[in-house]
Amino acid sequence: MTLLNNLRDAARKSFAYRRTLNELRGVPEHLAEDLGIYPGDARRLAREAVYG
Repeated sequence: MTLLNNLRDAARKSFAYRRTLNELRGVPEHLAEDLGIYPGDARRLAREAVYG
């Protein structure tokens, strides 16, 4: 049962990472600049948001 739970958790996190990454990439350039988010930071920010 633990293996199945670990696989589900990994799948959920992977989905959340992709969703977060897509959201960050979709932020309009002017808004991203105001927030201090640069295109090269999207992967790092998504990873930190999902995996800690």
